[in-house]
Amino acid sequence: MTREQELMAMLHAFHLPSFAMHYESFARQAEKERLDHVSYLYHLAKLEAEDRQRRRTERLLREAHLPRGKRLDEFELSRIPTLSPSLVSRLAEGEILDRCENVLIFGNPGTGKSHLCMALAREWCLRGRRVRYTTASALVQELLTAKRDLALNALLRRLDRFEALIIDDLSYIPQDRAETDVLFVLLAERYEQRSVVVTSNLVFSDWGQIFKDPMTTTAAIDRLVHHSTILELNAESYRMTQARRKRSGRKDDPDDAAGAAVPA
Repeated sequence: MTREQELMAMLHAFHLPSFAMHYESFARQAEKERLDHVSYLYHLAKLEAEDRQRRRTERLLREAHLPRGKRLDEFELSRIPTLSPSLVSRLAEGEILDRCENVLIFGNPGTGKSHLCMALAREWCLRGRRVRYTTASALVQELLTAKRDLALNALLRRLDRFEALIIDDLSYIPQDRAETDVLFVLLAERYEQRSVVVTSNLVFSDWGQIFKDPMTTTAAIDRLVHHSTILELNAESYRMTQARRKRSGRKDDPDDAAGAAVPA
C-alpha cells in the first residue's frame, strides 16, 4: 500500500470525507499561494466542518418528513396583526426545545397554521435540532398499528428521540375512543420531557369532540398548556384572500375588459 493509499484509508476511517476529497487540491493551492501548514490545515478543516454541517442539516430535514416549501420568510406575518414577529423569531431560535415547552397554534382553516408549524420545524432543523412532522390522523394510525403489534413502547421511544413532535390538524383525528387513548398516552409520555407543537381549528372548549372522556380531555389540555406558548391566527383565510385578489385583478385588467366586449 502506498503512502497516499494509506492516508486515504486513515481519512475514511476517521470519517473525514472532505479531507480525503480535497487535500491534494488544497495542497497545490497552498503551495501556489505560499500558505503555511497551519493555514492549509485550517482551510481544509473548515471545509470539512461546513460539509459535515450541511450533511447533518440535510439528514435532519429528511428525518423531519416536512413537506417541501413552507419557509418562515414566506409566512405573511402582516396578515395577522395580533401575531408578534419578535415572538415568532424567538420561537424559531429553538430555546423552547431546551425547556421542553410546547407551541399551540389555533385558527380557522386557511389562516396559515400548517405553514407556520412547518416553517418553525424547518428553522429548528437548520439549527441542528431533531424534529418530526406528522398529521394527527397519520400519527394516530401509526400509534394504533404499534399497539396492535405490541410495539407501542418501542414507537414511543423512537419518537422520544425527536426534540419536537409537530402534530398538525388535531381537529381532524378520528373519533374512536381507542384512537384518542393512544394519542393521550403519547402526550402524557412527552409531558415535561420533550416539546410538542399542535395545530387545531378547535378551541379548547370544543376538544371534547377529540377526547370523548371529559377527564381525558381535561388531562390532555392540562399537559399541553402547561409550559406552552399559544398562538392565535385570527385572520381571514389566506386562500380566500388570494382568490379575492385574483378576482379584483381580473376586474381591473383592461385587457380582460376589452376581451369581454368582443362578441362570442
